[in-house]
Amino acid sequence: MARAKPVIAIDGPAGAGKSTVAHRVAQTLDFVLVDTGALYRGVALAAREAAVEWSDGPGLARLTQGLDFAFASDARGVPRLLIDGVDRADEIRTPEISMGASHVSKHPEVRAALLDLQRRLGCEGGVVLEGRDIGTVVFPDAEAKVFLTADPRTRAQRRVSDLRGRGLEADLESTLREVRERDQQDSHRPVAPLKPALDAIELDSSGMTIDQVVETIVELVRKLRTS
Repeated sequence: MARAKPVIAIDGPAGAGKSTVAHRVAQTLDFVLVDTGALYRGVALAAREAAVEWSDGPGLARLTQGLDFAFASDARGVPRLLIDGVDRADEIRTPEISMGASHVSKHPEVRAALLDLQRRLGCEGGVVLEGRDIGTVVFPDAEAKVFLTADPRTRAQRRVSDLRGRGLEADLESTLREVRERDQQDSHRPVAPLKPALDAIELDSSGMTIDQVVETIVELVRKLRTS
């Protein structure tokens, strides 16, 4: 490997469990975790508050360039997104902002504004990045690439459990419609569409526990480090 420690790219659709898995993998390997999806959610939240339409690519890019993004860890080691020094981690996890992230991520101007930041955060290796295009665009040279997915209903059920666990109302059937709508948007956008990298390992977590998924990815990385 060119880097002392590998870059681990975990991509996949909404609700596949990427955030939870990436956190556990980073903890197990003592790697840094970068939640790139949180950055797009942060742009969507900031745009809503600044009255910038999610369809306004140039306006979103100008807004993004003026934002100060950073991550801080809570007591459990979970990264929380700071925007201009303020913790917004809970506010970016609503269904509305999730859909907003899909809208703003369509714009090449926004993706370009965030690309350098993502690469700086991971360039030294020893990092886990999760998102939609880490293995295809952000780090096409990542040493370990995983495309994590699950069937839509399983992903919707996980999303509902997550929302209810945070005290938010959630309905399974409407959440399932949102998951399918986001899949359609993410997979068919003209810029960096959601798809596995050619050299990614595709991992369907529908019938797997979180522990099993984490163990599979950690074993993959350990084999890389000993080869």
